[in-house]
Amino acid sequence: MTDHLLSGVEPDPAGDAGHPDAPPRAGFFTDTSVCIGCKACEVACKEWNAIPEDGLSLTGMSYDNTQGLGASTWRHVAFVEQAAPSPEGRTELPLADAQGGGGPDGPGGSNGAGGDLRWLMASDVCKHCTHAACLDVCPTGSLFRTEFGTVVVQEDICNGCGYCVPACPYGVIEQRPSDGRAFKCTMCYDRLGAGQEPACAKACPTDSIQFGPLDELRERAALRVDQLHAAGVTDARLYGHEPTDGVGGDGAFFLLLDEPEVYGLPPDPVVTTRDLPAMWRHAGAAALSLIGGAALSFAVPALKHLAGTTGRKGRR
Repeated sequence: MTDHLLSGVEPDPAGDAGHPDAPPRAGFFTDTSVCIGCKACEVACKEWNAIPEDGLSLTGMSYDNTQGLGASTWRHVAFVEQAAPSPEGRTELPLADAQGGGGPDGPGGSNGAGGDLRWLMASDVCKHCTHAACLDVCPTGSLFRTEFGTVVVQEDICNGCGYCVPACPYGVIEQRPSDGRAFKCTMCYDRLGAGQEPACAKACPTDSIQFGPLDELRERAALRVDQLHAAGVTDARLYGHEPTDGVGGDGAFFLLLDEPEVYGLPPDPVVTTRDLPAMWRHAGAAALSLIGGAALSFAVPALKHLAGTTGRKGRR
């Protein structure tokens, strides 16, 4: 492998994976400013993909009952409740309009106690990275890049080694305790092949989850950020859209209304296999040094012995 295959800008991941006549790369743009937390995407994902029920995990700290992505939760709607005095210069009320209203006691409005209360809701999913470390470390070829540029797990080939789990910079992919195999979002690969959009995007009532050609989604997202900034929502920003970032850009990116850490997202993700070529070079240099040192340790005594033998013969 070469360095550019593991990191950096990659304009055609499907072509690089062996799909010469691939369609435009497909992806998700999730606009969290219009997410209402209905979890229709979670339900649609489970129903279409026949994902097993994984129980209700109420923490007592949130209305969220699924907590995070996992082997049996491929879409997860985060509920982030913020209650604090509004910082000077930060406009909260237009945010309520951007999130679909909510009134004085709803998202973006006052909590009636002199502070501001808002819910930040975001439907998280596998990012389908341009440089997918989970795919790079898979020893069986269970993970592969599709012609749409997405990353899919073939469950019948997965041997349960678990290498992909720590490789993911987002902590998305996970093994099921029942059999040890890894599972994650496939972006409804079977639906894409039939010309349909993924189930989660189809079910979203507010178009918070938008599906389409990735380049078009990036243009649409940039316009949406400008619209929110013009409305006074200055904290709106894109996450995962930049092809020059640590993973080469995500196939599923987001419009956020606060820092990524608030939503449980890493602020500066980097593909975990980026440094593998350099590591192998250093390991090779170290191995050569050890071999050279070992050879020298044997050669020096042998030369001394040979010199001593030659000297004794000369004296005779």
